[in-house]
Formats: sequence, structure tokens, C-alpha cells
Amino acid sequence: MSEISEIDEGFYSRQLYVLGHEAMHRMGSAKVLIAGMKGLGVEIAKNVVLSGVKHVTVQDEGMTTWSDLSSQFFLKESHLGQNRATCSVQQLAVLNPHVVVADYTGPLDENLLLQYQVVVLTDSSLEDQKRFGELCHSHGIKFIVADTKGLCGQLFCDFGEKFEVLDRDGEMPASVMIQSISKDNPGVVICTDDQKHGLSDGDKVIFSEVQGMTELNNMGPVEIKVRGQYSFSIGDTSALSEYERGGVVNEVKQPVLLKFKPLSEALQDHDLLVMNDFGKISRHKTLHLAFQALHSFVKKEKRLPGLWSQSDADYLLNIVRELNEVAQLEELDEVTVQSLSFTAQGDLAPINAFIGGLAAQEVIKACSRKFTPLQQWLYFDALECLPEEKHQPTECSFAMNGTRYDGQIAVFGSAFQEKLQRQKYFLVGAGAIGCELLKNFALMGLGAGDDGHITITDMDLIERSNLNRQFLFRTRDIGEPKSKVAARAACDINPQMRITAHQNRLDADSEGVYDYCFFMGLDGVAAALDNVEARVYLDGRCVQHQKPMLEGGTLGTKGHTLVVVPHLTESYGPAKSSSSNAIPLCTLKNFPHRIEHTLQWARDQFEGLFKQTPENVNFFLRDAAFIKRTLDLGDTEALEILGGVWSSLHDMEAGGQRPKSWEDCVRWAHCKWESLFNNDIRQLLHCFPPDEKTTHGLPFWSGSKRCPHPLTFDPSNTTHIEYVMAGANLYGQIYGIKGTRDFTSIRGILENVHVPAFTPKSSVKIHVTDKEMEEEKKRECDDAEKVRLEELKGKLASPSLKSSAQMYPIDFEKDDDSNFHMDYIVAASNLRAENYDIPAADRHKSKRIAGRIIPAIATTTAAVAGLMCLELYKLVQGHQKIGSYRTAYINLAVQYFVMSQPSRPQQFEVAGKKFSLWDDFLVEGRRSGQQEMTLEDLFQCIREKCNMNVCSLFYGNSVLFSGHKERLKKRVSDVVKEVTKEDIPPHKKMLELIPSFSEDEDCESVPTIRYLYL
Repeated sequence: MSEISEIDEGFYSRQLYVLGHEAMHRMGSAKVLIAGMKGLGVEIAKNVVLSGVKHVTVQDEGMTTWSDLSSQFFLKESHLGQNRATCSVQQLAVLNPHVVVADYTGPLDENLLLQYQVVVLTDSSLEDQKRFGELCHSHGIKFIVADTKGLCGQLFCDFGEKFEVLDRDGEMPASVMIQSISKDNPGVVICTDDQKHGLSDGDKVIFSEVQGMTELNNMGPVEIKVRGQYSFSIGDTSALSEYERGGVVNEVKQPVLLKFKPLSEALQDHDLLVMNDFGKISRHKTLHLAFQALHSFVKKEKRLPGLWSQSDADYLLNIVRELNEVAQLEELDEVTVQSLSFTAQGDLAPINAFIGGLAAQEVIKACSRKFTPLQQWLYFDALECLPEEKHQPTECSFAMNGTRYDGQIAVFGSAFQEKLQRQKYFLVGAGAIGCELLKNFALMGLGAGDDGHITITDMDLIERSNLNRQFLFRTRDIGEPKSKVAARAACDINPQMRITAHQNRLDADSEGVYDYCFFMGLDGVAAALDNVEARVYLDGRCVQHQKPMLEGGTLGTKGHTLVVVPHLTESYGPAKSSSSNAIPLCTLKNFPHRIEHTLQWARDQFEGLFKQTPENVNFFLRDAAFIKRTLDLGDTEALEILGGVWSSLHDMEAGGQRPKSWEDCVRWAHCKWESLFNNDIRQLLHCFPPDEKTTHGLPFWSGSKRCPHPLTFDPSNTTHIEYVMAGANLYGQIYGIKGTRDFTSIRGILENVHVPAFTPKSSVKIHVTDKEMEEEKKRECDDAEKVRLEELKGKLASPSLKSSAQMYPIDFEKDDDSNFHMDYIVAASNLRAENYDIPAADRHKSKRIAGRIIPAIATTTAAVAGLMCLELYKLVQGHQKIGSYRTAYINLAVQYFVMSQPSRPQQFEVAGKKFSLWDDFLVEGRRSGQQEMTLEDLFQCIREKCNMNVCSLFYGNSVLFSGHKERLKKRVSDVVKEVTKEDIPPHKKMLELIPSFSEDEDCESVPTIRYLYL
């Protein structure tokens, strides 16, 4: 990776959108040493290897034991007694072909450490931490300590006396358009109201394209002070020229210089503790002392405290009290010290996944100088995973008996382990989070017993871009179903796993598979999904069947987790409207001012030209009702759709757009270029000239409206010819005509292309707002348009057209660089950007925006999956206190952590009685094998349950009862069939009926009647 161009964009695709090319380039020269290959060490190593440093050495003198198998996913029973590093190195090496991975089985020493830019210690003594910490600090080596003991974890960073962070948060620099600038001291900049500026006090910005107050365009970065969401002040502008219009403000990110203390010095500085759960401040301050005390205990006793040994816990507590005589903590959390002592021998996969994800992210920061490092201590615990009822367990129930779950039994006991193995869980999604969850499930033994089971579904196949973060997959698996390969890999980690893999999409169409009986047989559900709609659907099914759900997601270095517990917490809930982020149609069509606008416009062009129109043609050819259905959409829309169908079916000589040859495709592409980037812009400027004024006498082309200019086609211009090449090839594909990438050949064809002359028309109306566009859609066609519509109907009625060849619609695929899709998007977007003087975007950025790619990195994924599995411990134990559970919001880029108690479900009242979304009326339609109940029986049953009378009953949009007395004696299922005029699908065992009660008819929320139709 010596040159930026050598970065494997196919492999690092999603991570590149998190780190960027420059940071990845810096990482490509880094050598990292990771000491200790137990569960935490291998988790860090896995994430660092996937990230793409130059070289990783894993060091460990120790031999594999049974307890290692609780969290070390590359160790197997056959490795017992063998060196952990040696057994792990090959598995780590195959994760990333661009990283050299080596093992070292000797002891750590000065000569070894001096070969590396970053050193990570795990499972190390405090003496080693101090000794090697001083060595690294004095030689400019970045030094990280990570440790986990049971349900507690520790992380420390020392990046030296001077560490320069080039980008503290990784966020895109703010860029906003200017509405006005005052001539004052200080000058106030007001931005256009389509986007908040997102700046903070002290940020620096540069100005460009400012008219009037042009002096600002030549100034260096200017420091700002925020005045509001759309305004900020700068320095003295009173001596500058008068502001006229226009201008863009761009944030300039400033490097930050940080200073770190060596570990021996930082041990005494409690101000260096970074909090992650503000309900546990005293606990984490206590843990800082408790981990030091643990080192003292081990040094003296040559062992960790005994499992649930009260005498050892008292001994450890005495050491902590002695340390506190110097530290002088206001509040010493003695219960936490005892809990740490009781469980210190534990080795838990979820804790290692979380701390390992954080530690690996710190390695990436050290190598790339991107994001803000930890300064300098972080403690984490999940002691709320322990049983809610406090009792002193017997040591024998936690004894290690030589099983792969010993590290987990040490914390929770053998009875809990057996319960965990009996669980039946449904995992939806086998992508990045799904792989991490399956790894944890396998290590924990979830569903690994005779009565346990995991069902996993994911409809996707493995692609090369998945390999960088979905670590259960290998190159040989590309093209295989994700769920199948992930299940196989989990069984390889733990051969006791019992997993069934499906390739179904989870939606209404798969309810025949995931029906009432399926959900009622589950203990819980884990959602590893990448879109809100699927999460909402799955959440609804869990609420319907009263099942708990674990949910998590990531966006680059940001992540969240949510646990849904029936009757205790709120659910994931309905989808939030994203309309506030939608780009106005008039902006896309006529007034773009950001590259996001031109890319969305290009994507819309692609969909319309190469997918929607061919699909409409095919519908017309095979569906006799197509024209009638299209006319029902309204005259304006029908004219556009039917016009597109007609022109697609007629040859170019006959006035249509159907090509007969590759030359015709090139001709079409050139004419389309002229239409989009010259003619349309000339028409817009004809309607709104550059000096146009609004009705208020203000410049029309100001604020967010950028005045465009037409382009002139130049076959020697790379972007111009790339548009023609991509457009012609795609146009050929929808007609089954083969094209070429030969630019010389294409230029030769272009020499003979005649482009029709264009004259702007005064009769054309261009809409300035979306409201105008909507009103235009609703209006009826004028007489000329009606005549045109009738002509089209007549032409399309010709029987000869029905024998035309089918077209080949194209589905957009961003990750295939050979299919011309991104070639077209990039060229079209950048040409439109040139029209409006918007800075162009390279292919990489264009792909992220147009392809709606979610940036992803393995570190965040590992951390989120770890947090989800900690909640799983609580669910399996049946915790009933809401304070035991945690939702989490994290940002590893800036060490931002919010761990909080979930929200309780909102309550609503019906006739004075309180309910929540978890409350329903479960009714068995056939009691004790009797005949199905009638509607009248159902109403009586509800009356007995809640002492309320049903006056209306709804099934979906259908009214089953609202005074229909003749239906009362009919069976419920018969009424449903009669009203809906459809049979009830065989798989539908539960009908959701919405009642209205005479005691409170106007109530908006009511409990659902869940009618079991078995």
C-alpha cells in the first residue's frame, strides 16, 4: 500500500467511507504488536487485521486451556495444550490478504517492542504495563493497554508527548450557502434556510463565490462564533465592500495537538477517566483502584481471586481501601469491588467484543491520525448482568469442569449455562452485525443444547466488499448465501451449535414460514438489519407475539443498541418520517446547489431512462389493462408515460427512439447530452435570465439558487465523452445491442451525428416550488395535450406494436465497475455540477452518495454486537427491573458513550383503564376443541376480560362490525372472509382485530384483539 492508488477499493469499500484514502494510506505503513492471544487479544487482532495496517505480530507464551474457548474464536478443542499465538496466526492471516501477520511465542522485551509503531498489551501485569509503557513513551511508540476480568473491562492509551490529530471527528466539513453578510463589527453571516450550518464556536471557515464583499474570497481560514442554527459571526467586516449576493462557506478542519502521560504517571490522575455510563461514575472511579488492587492480589497470591470467594473478595477490598487512602475518592463502591473479585476468573465473549472493538479503534487512530484518541483511561462494566436477586452462591456451582464454557460458567454458573443452551432464537440478518452476533452466540453456547436452536435468515449473497467487516466470510465464499456460510462458520467455532439457515426476506410474503407457531416457539429475536423498514416490521411481529428483541445498528464509527422487553420497555416503534431530509423536487429539477442534488438527479435519470421506461414498455406488451391503469394516474403523468412507451417502440427514422444499431445508441447519447446539459439550461435561462428579479425586486438567482450556464459538447473532454460512452452502452443494453468502451471508435461515430437545432420557447413554464409542481400535476391537460393523449392512445392501439420485442430493464448496481452504471452517474452528475458551478465529486464520493452506501468498519460492529449480547444475558435470566437493561449510543471516533436505561412503554387510557402497546386481548377462537366462536361470542369474551362492550370491530381497513346485527351469529372467520372477499391464508393462525368500545368510542389507541384462528 505504498501508493494511494494501490488501496484495494473493492475490499475496503465500506471502510474507506469511514477513514478516507489518506488515513488508509498512513495505516498501510504501520506495524502493530498485539501481546496476548486470549479472547480479548484475538478480538483486537481480528479488527486490526481487517482494518488494513501493514503488519501485525501476535505474541503469546501461553498454551490453550478450556477456559480460552469461552471467548477465543480461533481456538478449537484440538488446540488444547498448544501455543495460542501459533494456533491463531493462520486464521488471522486469511482475514486480509494485504496484511502480513506473524506470531511470536517468546517473552516481550525491549528489542521486540522497538520494531513497532503501536504496541497493545492484553492480559498483562501492572509491572509490565509500567515498564513497557515508559519504554514506548520515551521512544514515540503508541502504547495501549486493554484488559477484561469477568464483567469488567479496562482501556488505556498513551500516544506520547506530541500526537497530532488531523481530523478529530471524521465528519464531513460543513458547507453552506450564504443568504447575507452584514457590514459590521463583528460581521454576521446568515445562511440559507435549507440546511443548518452545523458549525461550533472556534471552527474555521473559508469563503468563495461571494459577490460584492469579494475580499472574503481571498482571506485565509476565519474563526467563527455561532449565533444560531443558520447564522454565525466573523471578524470586523465594516471596512469591506457591500455584500451583494451569493457565496459559499466551507469549514476548514484544523489539526489538534494532544499530549499524553505515561501509564505510571496517569495511574494517579483520576481526571483522565473517560465516563461511558453517567449512572456509574463512582463505580468506574472505584474500578480504577480495583484493577490496580487486582494486580497486587495476583502478584502476592500468584492467582486471581477464587470464584465467588468471600474471603478473597474481602482481601481485595482491603487493598482497594489502602489505595483509596491516597486517592481519596468521595464514594468507594465496595459492592463493585466484591463483584469484580467474585467474577475475575470469568472470560466473556461479549465483554471482549466491546473492549476489543474500542481498543482496535484506538490502534487505527494511532496509525492513521484520524479521530480523537482516548485520553487516557476508560472503564466499563456490565455488572447488572448478574442475578437481580442478591444471594451468595456456592462456589461449586461455578467450578470450571473442563468445558468450552468454563469462562462463562465462572460468572453465571452451570445452571445458567444449561438454560442458555436451551434457548431458541431467531437471528435476522447475516451481514456485519449478524456475523459478530453469531460468533458471540457460538462462544456463549446460545441454542447449543439438545433443546436449543438458532434460525438465521438473510436473502443476500456474499460479495467481495463484505469481506472487510463480515469476518465469518472468506474469498472462497463469494457468491454463496450469507446465512448458509455464516451458520457453517459458527458451527466451526462451536461444533455443538444447532443452526438452520434460510435465505428468506423477512416481510409479509414470508409469513407462511415465520408464522404464529414459529414465533411462539422462540425465546427471543435478534435484529441485525440495515434498514429501518425491516426493523419496524420485525419489531411489530415481536410485539404481536410478545417476544423480546435485541436490536443494533452502525454508521461508520457510530453505533446504537436497543433491547425490547415485553411489558417492561418501549418497542422499536414505527418508522420516523424522513421527509425533512428529502430534496425538494424543484431543487433537483431546476435549482441544485450541492453535489448531493446533482447525484440524486443523475440517479433519477438512470432509473427513468434505463429501468422505468423499459419496464413500462414490457407492461404494455403483456398487460392489456396497462393503458387504462396509466390513464387513471391523471392526464399529465399518462402523457409522459405513454409518450415514453410509444417512442421506445418506434425506430428513430419514424420519429421514435428505438435504435437499430450501436451507431444509433451513440447518436441517442449525444442528443441526450445536448438536451440535458445545453438545451434544458438555455430554456431555464430564457425563462429566468441571469438578471431576473423577484416580485420584491430582489435578485432571482441568489441564496440557494445558483445561476447555471449551458455547456458546449467537446468530444476531447473526458467527462463529455464518458457520458456518451456510458449512456450509449446502457441504452444499447436495454435493447439488447452490444456496445464498446473504445473512445476512438465512439468519437468517429460522433463526427457523423447531426444534433437538431434548439430554440428556447416562451410558452414553457418552469416551476419554482414543489407546490407549483403539485398543482401542475392536478390540473387537466389543455386542448393540445388532450389531442396528443388521444393520438397516443390511437397509435398504441395498433396490433402490430404488441409483437415488438421485449426490452431489458436495468437494476442499478453500484459495486460492479464494468457495468457502466457508476460511469453514467458520475459523468451525468459532474456535468450538471459544471452547469451550476458546483464542485465535482470523484467516483468514490459519488458512489457513496448515489449508491446510498452505509459507511462501516469492523471495530464499531464488534462493539455493538458485544453490547447486544450483554443484554442477551439479562433476557435469558429473565431480569424484571428496567434499571438492569441498557440502551447504548456510541461514537468510537470521539469516545462518546451514552449508556442509559430504556424507556418504559407509553400508556394510554380506554374508559379509565390504562394500557400499553404490550397489552392485548388474546382470544382462542376454538376453545377445548369446540366449534369456532361467533362474533357475538367474541364480544362476550371481551366483555368478560375487561368489562367493556365492543361497538365496532375492524380488520385492517375492513369494517367487520358496526351495528351489523346479522353478522353476530356468524363465525368470526366467516365474517372476515365475507367482508374482505378473500380467503384467510392457511398460515395465518392469528387475526389482529381492532375494537372500538361503547364506553370510549373516541379513543385513538385501543388494545388489539389477537384472535387465535387455529
